[in-house]
Amino acid sequence: MIRTVLVANRGEIARRVFRACRRLGLRTVAVHSEADRDAPHVRDADLAVAIGPPPARESYLDIGRIVEAARRSGADAVHPGYGFLSEDWRFAEACRRAGLVFVGPTPDALRTMGDKTEARRLMAAAGVPVVPGSPGTVADVGEAERVAKDVGYPIILKAAAGGGGIGLARVASARDLSTAFTTAARRAQAAFGRGDLYLERLLERPRHVEVQVFADAAGTLVHLGERECSLQRRHQKLVEESPAPNLPPATRQGLARAALAGARAVGYVNAGTIEFLVDAAGAFYFLEMNARLQVEHPVTEEATGLDLVVEQLRVAGGERLAWRQEDIVARRAAIECRVYAEDPARGFLPSPGTIERLELPAGEGIRVESGVEAGSLVPVHYDPLLFKLVASGTTRAEAVERLAAALDRCVVEGVRTTLPLLRRVLASRELREGRVHTQMIEQGAFNA
Repeated sequence: MIRTVLVANRGEIARRVFRACRRLGLRTVAVHSEADRDAPHVRDADLAVAIGPPPARESYLDIGRIVEAARRSGADAVHPGYGFLSEDWRFAEACRRAGLVFVGPTPDALRTMGDKTEARRLMAAAGVPVVPGSPGTVADVGEAERVAKDVGYPIILKAAAGGGGIGLARVASARDLSTAFTTAARRAQAAFGRGDLYLERLLERPRHVEVQVFADAAGTLVHLGERECSLQRRHQKLVEESPAPNLPPATRQGLARAALAGARAVGYVNAGTIEFLVDAAGAFYFLEMNARLQVEHPVTEEATGLDLVVEQLRVAGGERLAWRQEDIVARRAAIECRVYAEDPARGFLPSPGTIERLELPAGEGIRVESGVEAGSLVPVHYDPLLFKLVASGTTRAEAVERLAAALDRCVVEGVRTTLPLLRRVLASRELREGRVHTQMIEQGAFNA
């Protein structure tokens, strides 16, 4: 039975998990680096433990320090949030060895899905469509050239241990392959400690649609519908919504079946997301599995009326999943945007500094998940996500209108943000009509 939960994370996701813990009557523990000692998430917890200097590798990415913080604080469970160590099987295993409940999948599932080539192989064996590409990693440029010739250009090189868009390289033709291979391998080695790559055919102007799945240790497995996540910068999402607009019924049903088959193949437990690329004809292909809680989970919560984090904690504590598939329906439409301390006019360059003024909207159908307040320092060391705005309504049009109005009421002074871009996105005909794809932002579709 879980009594005390340490959240091995920071910002808005730590505050979100603490809220779920309070709902269940659980004691909470925050960890923080020196840069975050005055952060709101630190005050939100019943107890806070310092874990090191500002650089993430010396604090939030230090497995030993976090496990020791759990021991010192009397925690019996660890929730990893997203990012940082959330998909590191070594962290999950270290928690298990320390007698801590890891609120997430098993170390074996994390290890399997963390290897992108193994994940592709497993999904293909389970009958889940995969993008044409190399069956495993490619040893060198020569092998990459041979595979690319069979697959057909353009292609995309990917880090086998990658995630979050790190280590990706698009290759338009054979003459560009050698340089792109060297660059992608170097970046993968620096980011993940592994430089091995695989390649896939590059789908032009696809949609990015993901399916939320949830399972318990007794074998119950459900999906909670899909999310449209096509609007991205640097392969990271800016706007998400559920249900996905303009999705053919056959594609919607096929995505759900494929996601369940994929989760079942890996023996998945707890919350996870299987991501797909969808082409203009409605065909879909496995992209990757995020074996953790997603940044955009509030979209699904607002659409279904269910609390994913509370259920994560219950299932991690050994309880059966409270939901049956027939009871899970999209009762509302929901859409979310992420507001970052970044300057879109300068290639989304981070904008660290102090938030001098912050005004966030409220009202019917509006949800705010924030990790900052007026006076907060936005440090250079971490992802610059400030807050998420979520709007819901009885129709998609109502949800979109509410989100657009909420964006107009936001005030952030002291740092540059993505707010101007997001306002243009919400006002655009493409967004209003649900006609989006993954390359729109980088192609300048919403430039001022």
